[in-house]
Amino acid sequence: MQLLISNEQRQIEVGEELLGLIKKALEEVLKEEEFFLEPEVSLLLVDDTRMSELNRQYRGRAATTDVLSFPMLEENLQESEPEVPDPGGEILLGDIVISVPRAREQALAYGNSFSQEMVFLAVHGMLHLLGYDHEAPEEAVAMRAREKRVLARAGFKVESNG
Repeated sequence: MQLLISNEQRQIEVGEELLGLIKKALEEVLKEEEFFLEPEVSLLLVDDTRMSELNRQYRGRAATTDVLSFPMLEENLQESEPEVPDPGGEILLGDIVISVPRAREQALAYGNSFSQEMVFLAVHGMLHLLGYDHEAPEEAVAMRAREKRVLARAGFKVESNG
């Protein structure tokens, strides 16, 4: 997996060690989902102001949020026969945007470390890129179960608001 990282916020330091943990967890998501192609994923780290702008622009909600995902694959990968991209071509899986200040706030609220919360949000975003959602209760249960399995495989135990 190629992970392109852009840190556009300057409020909270996000070091190389944390970025390595995030990449490891995202690779665990791909293994868990048996996604054996080599995708490109962009990770954008922002502050609450920028996240609020993105949330308003793309979701019509005038407030900040913790994570947004922008999938690039046209087909839902959970379908029985999704259209799989050409393995020889470049596979743009999508973009994950995380509000770093919001992650820090949530870490304190849920009793997680900052690293745990950042990894959780990245995993959550990656599952959205792969077609998972949590609008319906049964979808939320399935998504949370996958998050927990992936986080455990990556060596994390994370409490969430879900």
